[in-house]
Amino acid sequence: MTADLRSQFAQVRTEVGKAVVGQDGAVSGLIVALLTGGHVLLEGVPGVAKTLLVRSLSAALDLRTTRVQFTPDLMPGDVTGSVVYDAKAGDFEFRRGPVFTNILLADEINRTPPKTQSALLEAMEERQVTVDGETHQLPHPFLVAATQNPVEYEGTYTLPEAQLDRFLLKLVLDLPARDAEVEVMQRHADGFNPRDLAAAGVTSVVDGDAITAARAAVAEVRASPELLGYIVDLARATRQSPSVKLGVSPRGTTALLAAAKAWAWLQEAEAITPDHVQSMLLPVWRHRIALRPEAELEGVSADTILRSIVQQVQVPL
Repeated sequence: MTADLRSQFAQVRTEVGKAVVGQDGAVSGLIVALLTGGHVLLEGVPGVAKTLLVRSLSAALDLRTTRVQFTPDLMPGDVTGSVVYDAKAGDFEFRRGPVFTNILLADEINRTPPKTQSALLEAMEERQVTVDGETHQLPHPFLVAATQNPVEYEGTYTLPEAQLDRFLLKLVLDLPARDAEVEVMQRHADGFNPRDLAAAGVTSVVDGDAITAARAAVAEVRASPELLGYIVDLARATRQSPSVKLGVSPRGTTALLAAAKAWAWLQEAEAITPDHVQSMLLPVWRHRIALRPEAELEGVSADTILRSIVQQVQVPL
């Protein structure tokens, strides 16, 4: 049963690859998020297939997907839904917003004001929304895949730390290598249309039941006390780094544990190892530490600090 589940999720990677070239790490990250019930922040310059990646993943899953283009005039009710008056019924009713879905593609999330960004906080953390004092449960599974542009800051609003911490992973999509970019060009030359994924042959291979079963299997992956101590030591090292103003919180340590267990399960391991922890450390923690101003002026990045910490902290045998 477990082998069949792994095979299905491996097939998801194959289906996404029919539309997206050269973003294997991001695909793996999205699958890990699915297996842990986490959310994903995708960062990259325009044109590196952030939106296409999420759309392709959605096409490979038998789940409901909704896309919201975040803009400066978007209101919280445009995301969560609102109470409106029904003239025919003579009463007020709640009309659900696009957040009532399985996968919410929040395109350019940093282009909307903090008030609307915060409307997602309850949905991301509690899997519910509250409107006019009434709570409405979201479908299961529920995943937010948000995109943002790291280079164009005009007309954007920085995501608050509380919301950044709700994202399990921050995946950075780089420009593709030359061979991958040539393959992209060849596909377009052969008639590939990114707006028509069905024509590209992308089909759904995983449904909600399979995701539920896979999550149960991931929960069975073991973590030794030494590995738990290793994760805590890594987190404490971020808090003690002279370049870091705000280190990784306990929520960050539990997030790294969850991601490492999912990655270990995908790698057919029965228990997590230091390699699994180190593989997931950057995407899980790069958005959870705040650098000191002097470090930012010197061009130090969160990834650089985290790589240095991995080299310094003793690995359990």
